[in-house]
Amino acid sequence: MASLKKLLRPLTIAVTASGVLLSQGPPVPASPMPESPAPAPAWERPLSGTPPVLRHFDRPPQRWMAGHRGVDLGAVDGTVRSPADGVVVFAGTVVDRPVLTIDHGDGLLSSFEPVTASLGKGEAVRAGQAVGHISTEPHCPGLCVHWGVRRNGEYVNPLPFVSDRRPSVLLPPATSSEGPAR
Repeated sequence: MASLKKLLRPLTIAVTASGVLLSQGPPVPASPMPESPAPAPAWERPLSGTPPVLRHFDRPPQRWMAGHRGVDLGAVDGTVRSPADGVVVFAGTVVDRPVLTIDHGDGLLSSFEPVTASLGKGEAVRAGQAVGHISTEPHCPGLCVHWGVRRNGEYVNPLPFVSDRRPSVLLPPATSSEGPAR
C-alpha cells in the first residue's frame, strides 16, 4: 500500500498543480448562444397551404431604423389561423390598420395585419384555429397578410417557425443493373 501511495503522489501533485494553475488563469468569456430559430414543436402556417412569401424579413441594423419586421404572405382566401396555441392580447386598430396579436408564451408574440379579428382580447386560441380575416385595407398589391414574430420584444424572422428544421440525411446513390448513372 505504501508503494502505491508513492506511485500516486507525483500524479496527485501534478493534478492539483494543474488545477491551481487553471483556476488562476484569466476567465474565459462564454461564447454567445445562437438564437433558437423555432420553438418545439414547430408552428403551423397562418394561412392555408404553403403561401408564397411576397416580401421577406429584413432586420434593420438598429431598432429605430427602417426594415421589414416580418414577412408578407400571399393569400388564397382571407382566413388567418393561429400558428400556435396562445391568448389574444390585442385586437384593434394601429394607426389605420386592423391588427391582431397573439401571445404564445415563452416570450413569443405573433401579430398579423391587416387582419380583422374574430376573437377578443383575453380569448385562448389553439394552433390552426381561425382567428380573423384579412381586411380589405391594401397592404400588398394582392391579397396578403403581414406576419411578425417577436421574441422577448425583439422582432425575429417568422419563417423558421414553420420550416422543416430536421437535419438532412444523405442516402447512398441509387444503383441499377445498368451500372452507375452518368
